Amino acid sequence: MPQMAPISWLILFVIFTITFILFNTLNYFCFFNKMPQTPQLINTSTNSMIWKW
Repeated sequence: MPQMAPISWLILFVIFTITFILFNTLNYFCFFNKMPQTPQLINTSTNSMIWKW
């Protein structure tokens, strides 16, 4: 069974590393979390500034 040259192992490692980093960054930046916009959230943020004392 022939052995691979060290430069081939290095190129293979670089290709897998670039693929892994690209896959992780695409998964991280392609996910958009939608916050629910309800009237309760808007009312609580404006009414919290009105103090009762």
